[in-house]
This record gives sequence, C-alpha cells and structure tokens, in this order.
Amino acid sequence: MSKVFVSIGLSLDGYMAPEGMTMENPEYKNWGAKWGALMGWALNQRYLRENLKLGPGGETGPVNDLLRRTTERIGANIMGKRMFDQGERAWPEEAPFHTPVYVLTNMKREPWVRPGGTTFFFINDGPARALDLARESAGSRDIRIAGGADVIQQYLNQGVVDELEIALAPVLFGSGRRLFDNLREPAPQFRIDRVLEGPAATHLRYVRQ
Repeated sequence: MSKVFVSIGLSLDGYMAPEGMTMENPEYKNWGAKWGALMGWALNQRYLRENLKLGPGGETGPVNDLLRRTTERIGANIMGKRMFDQGERAWPEEAPFHTPVYVLTNMKREPWVRPGGTTFFFINDGPARALDLARESAGSRDIRIAGGADVIQQYLNQGVVDELEIALAPVLFGSGRRLFDNLREPAPQFRIDRVLEGPAATHLRYVRQ
C-alpha cells in the first residue's frame, strides 16, 4: 500500500517559510534570501537541476541520491491554495511535479493541465477527499503532502502521515509559518529512521510508530 509522507525544508527554529513570503511583496523582510538559505542545499543538487532544467552542473553524492529517491517515489502530491497561488506565479510552464496535484481550496476551477505530466485538480470537499483521490491516482507509489504548514498539520491531526522527511538547515527565521503549530492531542508519534549529514542541511527521516 502506498505511504503518505511529508518532505520539506525547515529552519533551525522550526519555520517552513519566512514571514511575508509572497510573490507580490518580494522585498518584505528579505524573505527571498531567507528562502534561498533554507533551500540552497536542494538547488545545488545535480538531480534537481536536471529535473527543473536549471542547467548543467550540481553536486552528486548521498544528498543527490536522497533527493532522487524521494522524487521518484511520488505518485501524487497534495497542497493548499496558498502554496498553489504562489507557485502559479513562480513555476515554469512545465511545473516541477510531473504527477497529479490535488489542491485543497474553496475555489471552483477546472483541472489545469501543464506540460510534463502535471495536472492540478482543485478539491472543494476537504483533505480526506483529496487523499482518497491521491491514493487512486498514485497506485503503488507514494503520496507527498507538499505544504504549506497548515495542510501538513491537517494531515498530521488526522493521523495519516506515515513518514516525515525534514531537511533541517542552519538558518534562523525568527518568524514565519511554523511546521508544528496547531497539533491536537494525542499528537502522532514517530521514531528516527535515518540521519544524513550534508554541508548545508541535516536530512532527518522519521517513521510513524
């Protein structure tokens, strides 16, 4: 059976995104530089550069292999409307998912088909319905809860997240969107499965107990 997992970058003080991170306000509190410091480890990997068509070069090695394995296991993605809205402005025409993507939203909209195998479906019936559809389309592959933080929290509260993959970067945001706010008791329990040290992030994998 396919697994549900989270794979994200996280600041040392627990934020997924810096305060004011919107495409409409690119200078607010220097969020672009903070985001670059958080995710620079990924942008330097050869696999991601090839996947996003960023040009030749990039690092190889254990972190690059980890990124490849994580990406290749995904059969469907789920995200929130806020993440989609920012990405719609920033993603290239060939959006970087190459799977069905289920967007949790109150907005009614026809599916948006992009080159390269990405189709966005807009789900008005809540997170459980989105997960059911993602399972159907993913087949034997896994479902990634892509974000943002509030969407990840909803699935953690439902107890359906099997694994957490966190790239912990040595950067402090001070404010922004925390990953683990708004969790209900009893909180889900995880155990450490893997730790991979990299020069720009420590890669932590937790599996549900």
